[in-house]
Amino acid sequence: MNSELYLDANATSPVLPAAIEAATAAMHSCFGNPSSSHAAGLRAKALLDGTRALARRVLGAASGRVMFTSGATEGIQTAVLSALCAVRERRARGEAAGELLLYGATEHKAVPESLAHWNRVLGLGLELRALPVGRDGRHRLEVLRELAPRAAFVCTMAANNETGVVSDLDGIAAVLQETASPALWMVDCVQALGKLPLQLDRTRIDYAPFSGHKLYAPKGIGLLYVREGAPYTPLMCGGGQEAGQRSGTENMSGIAALGAVLKALEEGGTFRGHGQLQAMRERLAASLVAAFPGLEFNAPLAQTLPTTLNFSVPGVSSKELLDVFDAAGVRVSAGSACSASKAAPSYVLDAMGVANACSASAVRLSFGPLADDAFIDAACERILRCGRALFATRPAARLQQLESSGASGWLLFDEAGAECIAIDPPAALAPRIAAELRARGCRLLACFDTSIGSGGADALAESMNLTAGWPGQGAGIALGEDLLVQRGEAFLFGRARDGVLDPGAVRFVFGAAPAEGVAGATLCCHRAGEPAVSRPGCEPLPDEGIDLDAVSAAAYLESHPDALLVDVREFPEHSAGAARLHGRAAQHVPLSQLAGQAAQWLDQPRPLVFVCRSGNRSARAARTLRRLGHAQCWHVAGGLALAG
Repeated sequence: MNSELYLDANATSPVLPAAIEAATAAMHSCFGNPSSSHAAGLRAKALLDGTRALARRVLGAASGRVMFTSGATEGIQTAVLSALCAVRERRARGEAAGELLLYGATEHKAVPESLAHWNRVLGLGLELRALPVGRDGRHRLEVLRELAPRAAFVCTMAANNETGVVSDLDGIAAVLQETASPALWMVDCVQALGKLPLQLDRTRIDYAPFSGHKLYAPKGIGLLYVREGAPYTPLMCGGGQEAGQRSGTENMSGIAALGAVLKALEEGGTFRGHGQLQAMRERLAASLVAAFPGLEFNAPLAQTLPTTLNFSVPGVSSKELLDVFDAAGVRVSAGSACSASKAAPSYVLDAMGVANACSASAVRLSFGPLADDAFIDAACERILRCGRALFATRPAARLQQLESSGASGWLLFDEAGAECIAIDPPAALAPRIAAELRARGCRLLACFDTSIGSGGADALAESMNLTAGWPGQGAGIALGEDLLVQRGEAFLFGRARDGVLDPGAVRFVFGAAPAEGVAGATLCCHRAGEPAVSRPGCEPLPDEGIDLDAVSAAAYLESHPDALLVDVREFPEHSAGAARLHGRAAQHVPLSQLAGQAAQWLDQPRPLVFVCRSGNRSARAARTLRRLGHAQCWHVAGGLALAG
């Protein structure tokens, strides 16, 4: 496995060594309850007060409330509850309070969801409205100027977590003042700490939540600033901790760790300055442009954090890019970590008016101010490796599966990979297929659907200057010594003898069920649904028990020297970083080429252990072979990510 280069700092960060030492020391010698009056409690209280004083200095918050929280989400909830309770009280007194809850269209989802929740719970009936942003990601101040007189609460962020766009906070403050808006104002400062200058006392900001784990403190600790005089309602009541502002016994180890980070910020020398970070980002940006032709940055770099790059590569999905980066040991993300598991375009980029294709394929690269030149050197080299892997010509394969939105299509190649036939190609993949065939110098002989198509055959044929549809006449279409022929609604592919398909040598059938007389070793390649391939006359084997953890897989491979470890990641991933398991090299058979290889494994059975990045594709491979009747198939659950 490659050494890990972590470039997802906007999602979370490693913990500063000094913060680990401080947390450990607190657990060892300062474990007392700061509410206790004995010596152990007084030592804890001194640590608590010292860290709060340090936070005030770093944040420029000599006045107002500065309290410790579990993180930004709690801080946001507390700020929203406080503001909305104040609105309710103003209404009860007959004062003007506003009727709009404004939030930036690119805000973290915690903000609008918190607004909707407390608006409903408190029964206020206020209108939630997104404040639009321009193509540069900044709030449209002319819209704010129009709405500010009616606003009860305004929520914006100092810097966006996905794009790094830095908000014009001075401009927002000026609009709120010029319009005499009654609105309270919250600014999500999660991405600002350590990256932007902060002097909260000099601003109009009423609430500012922070999260420690975004800047080298552990998870579970944060801060909330509340301007002096701003309304405040505790989210949690009970023991009266934090002077009654936030009940619950304080997280002393987390507070100590956060204190170590704040101390490093105050003293300087630990973290890189703004100019150094900008120079590092410029080097990373140049490497990305060199590695990925046509790359587009989705936000203007002049208005973004010096630690963040959000980009898209035309024709390449976010998943493909993330898989290649991950194989090379580079950890990046697609948009917000909180929504990374949701397969949807970025709402942040959509709000900015970024084209759908770019929004759906965006990748975020972010690093922290602890980065040094050696780290950036390694990252630039690894980025260039990823570009070479992504655009390298794929090795020829006889059969390649194409998948999109649950549908399967197929490419049949001759042995040299010089000619091919496209069968049921998914429409969404047509541009990519055409580009890859051109890159290979491969001639497309035919392109057709086995039934009423989705337009994929037409789109691909047009791209390749070909007429879509089945062109085979008489004997069919020859691919080297093989032949593809039509028999009713089925298309049969196999070895030809004297220009005629040998029924006993049929390898693959596309479209309808195979005709009578086709050998049982034939694989049926389906257009949609599971499984993608089946075997006539074969009784599928149950796929229970196919999971092996990394240790069990290594033990199995050691006790079965004839077993084959198979890496089913796609070619760019394998090229970026070859798979090994406990020193054992894997044979590379991409999942998209599994059907073409399956016949050999079925004809010459041997134990198979599949592996991929996370375990999802390897599980599919093992299930497919079990359904084809291969009894000795397993996969490494958790994949290379958990194999160490």
